[in-house]
Amino acid sequence: MPQQPLRDWQPAPTPAREALNGQYVRLEPLDPARHGDDLWQALQGPDSDPLLWDYLPYGPFGQRADFDAWLSRHAASQDPLFFAVVEPGSGRAQGLLSYLNIATQHGSIEIGHICYGRVMQRSVQASEVIYLLARHAFANGYRRLEWKCNNDNVRSKRAAERFGFSYEGLFRQHMVIKGRNRDTAWYSIIDSEWPALAAGYERWLAADNFSADGQQKQRLEDLR
Repeated sequence: MPQQPLRDWQPAPTPAREALNGQYVRLEPLDPARHGDDLWQALQGPDSDPLLWDYLPYGPFGQRADFDAWLSRHAASQDPLFFAVVEPGSGRAQGLLSYLNIATQHGSIEIGHICYGRVMQRSVQASEVIYLLARHAFANGYRRLEWKCNNDNVRSKRAAERFGFSYEGLFRQHMVIKGRNRDTAWYSIIDSEWPALAAGYERWLAADNFSADGQQKQRLEDLR
């Protein structure tokens, strides 16, 4: 059956280099001068996650100079467009991630390059980051939000499913990363799905869904 033309379709705008504010976290355009010390500590310090770099095409970094050069390249990029994840109370950067594969003419955009310090992992902040980026993308006219990861990366696949992304399939022998084969699992959210997903995120992020010690009362999967 032939596809119907989109009514009044206009390409989505290129994402602006601007801060996104949430309840528990703030996304700031990556700035090595402002965020570099915090990110070095969070991502390479003694309490960092030793598995962090396993499925990324870069890192770990043995020298601070190499790390700073990597941050500077990311900060100058438009696609990927990088954000530092900042804890509002302390102002400390706890991780970074990006939009990438920004196809404005098709209304498609991806979230990736996720590098979190240990304190960010499996936290309310980590979930709110995805909500903020998804909300921003769909509010600006994007039709499709993508998530891709190494098929061996169980943590990333579980996260995609928890965040409401739908599995679309496996690209076999898609890449060679650090001398190893990567089969890539593809996930997406489309614009028609976002209103219901957004409502679930907002119910989950509400202050009354968390106990005094920060434990969730209802799971995101159940609320969305």
